[in-house]
Amino acid sequence: MTQSHSVRGAIGAVAVSVGLGIAISATFVAAQQPGAPHPPEYTIEQFMNTVAMFRASFAPDEQTILVTSDQSGVFNASEIPVQGGALRPATHSTTDGIFTIGYLPGQRRFLYLQGHGGNENDHLFVHEPDGTARDVTPGDSLKAVFLDWAQDDSSFFFGTNARDRRYFDVFEAAVGTLQRHEVFRDTTGYQYGAISPDRRWLALTRVLTTQNAELYLRDQRTGAIRHISPHQGEARYEPQAFSRDGRYLYYLTDEGGEFSYLARYGLATGAHEIVERPDWDVMYASFSRHGRYLVVGVNNDARTEIRVYEAATHRRVALPVPSGGDITGVTIAPSERVMAFYVNGSRAPSNLFVMDLATGAARQLTQNLSPDLDPANLVDAQVVRYASYDGTRIPALLYSPLGRGAPGTDPTPAVLWIHGGPGGQSRVGYSAFLQYLANHGYVVLAVNNRGSGGYGKSFDKLDDKRHGEADLDDVVWAKRYLAGLGSVDPTRVAVVGGSYGGYLTLAAVTFRPDTFAAGVDFFGISNWVRTLRSIPPWWEAERHALYDELGDPTGPDSVRLYRISPLFHAAQIRKPLLVLQGANDLRVLKAESDQIVEAVRGHGGVAEYVIFPDEGHGFIKKQNNITAYRAALVFLDRYVKAPGSGAP
Repeated sequence: MTQSHSVRGAIGAVAVSVGLGIAISATFVAAQQPGAPHPPEYTIEQFMNTVAMFRASFAPDEQTILVTSDQSGVFNASEIPVQGGALRPATHSTTDGIFTIGYLPGQRRFLYLQGHGGNENDHLFVHEPDGTARDVTPGDSLKAVFLDWAQDDSSFFFGTNARDRRYFDVFEAAVGTLQRHEVFRDTTGYQYGAISPDRRWLALTRVLTTQNAELYLRDQRTGAIRHISPHQGEARYEPQAFSRDGRYLYYLTDEGGEFSYLARYGLATGAHEIVERPDWDVMYASFSRHGRYLVVGVNNDARTEIRVYEAATHRRVALPVPSGGDITGVTIAPSERVMAFYVNGSRAPSNLFVMDLATGAARQLTQNLSPDLDPANLVDAQVVRYASYDGTRIPALLYSPLGRGAPGTDPTPAVLWIHGGPGGQSRVGYSAFLQYLANHGYVVLAVNNRGSGGYGKSFDKLDDKRHGEADLDDVVWAKRYLAGLGSVDPTRVAVVGGSYGGYLTLAAVTFRPDTFAAGVDFFGISNWVRTLRSIPPWWEAERHALYDELGDPTGPDSVRLYRISPLFHAAQIRKPLLVLQGANDLRVLKAESDQIVEAVRGHGGVAEYVIFPDEGHGFIKKQNNITAYRAALVFLDRYVKAPGSGAP
């Protein structure tokens, strides 16, 4: 049971630095002029001397903000004064990342999640002011998820799969004593959405397919469950929050349209009404502690657009407009007088700001870009679209290296970056890895192939049971697009991706063996039959939805899954391959990478291999990312950038 019903991107929920900490300060604006002098080439250590930061929770006195930060090289809890000052470490893990939830209401204690070695079996801990920590969810091989705070500040809600590894039961724990009791036992495969202020109504969703999910209300007094989203055809419903007066359940749905919008259901009347319907997907909605403000996040063409409203009147609150960046990650203090938010963009990681909601005055609290980097030497992501093989317009983000590609200069090598998923999305924001590649002379095109999220449900469905075929040809036509720019050498284009993007990388060098100069696979699937048979047990609620989209490995679909699995066709791989894998990955097992490397080498091919013994699905330790990204650049320089190294 998770806080989101969507299984799009489930296999590829990647926590690598590509995508973490995406921000830009308003001061970081520089012109990009083709043909300008080449900027200095920075080392990966210089790029990774940047601080990734996310989440924000106000202390009870609202003088301090709790964040998650990798300043030490491992994600830890840190505190920063609201009036400005240095980041102060609150935890000191040197092995496994600590991911903050927030201060307990009215206390200096705070909650955080922590697993071990990337195994995803996170436990929920309470951190005491004296530095000690208590495991709220003790036990072996269980996974815990934080769900919600009670409106009266007396308790919080969390889920664990301790009873049955397939399902998450919901518990309520008292803030003072941490004593807990069971609120809901799941034996069906529901997912938690929200709980009403009076604790009577529990909002649940049930995923049927990746395009179809139902919304339910459970009466906690009687145990009766009411279906409140009857609809024809496929439509997704996802509960967000109850209004603080308990009259409405706010939810997202795409019924009757291409994009998700915000609506609400009257608990007394049973009426549904639309609240917010932009031209793009609404990603989430939440209320401030006492319900004065409604925060809405919109996925606006691969950028985050935050809308804050006074809930009573739906009057929009004016927010700062930073040049070259987007506001994201909004947190409103319990007093509802001040707001914390992050600003992000292509040239710097997330920087934390605070804003007085009465006056609109805002100030920046952090400067998280590496002091070794001049933002003027980094590049902006340009949103572009190109026509694929069937005329479908494919969105992508183009990173053009400074000082290269001007008329009269030599054509540059290029990298196609493929995101995770299926159903993920490459978004505008800071990526140390992609900036590192661009800084070293590579044009980078981050492809949002068909099946990517954020572009409407019709686009989302275009890859269903066509994986490794229709979406792979979008990648092939991305190379054609780059060749048409006139600044890229089409013989020196590599394909690089993580998780599902790693699969498409393997598929590209396997099934289009002469198209690309090389491939770099971050923990990609090589054998779909095994991967779909070995998904983690806590995905049980989503298993049938995954099978509906990708194919059932136990039935007739297994023939197609075999056909699109690179492992069984590795003899076709003729171009060099680099594989990077976490040893503790539960989504894409290490065996997937072991066997594709062994198969390529067995047929006389080049397959370099780097294993990270303390990582899971996605690399979160700074030193491991340094090792991975450096290995990728060395590999690309050897097999792609070097003259005569590319594809014919």
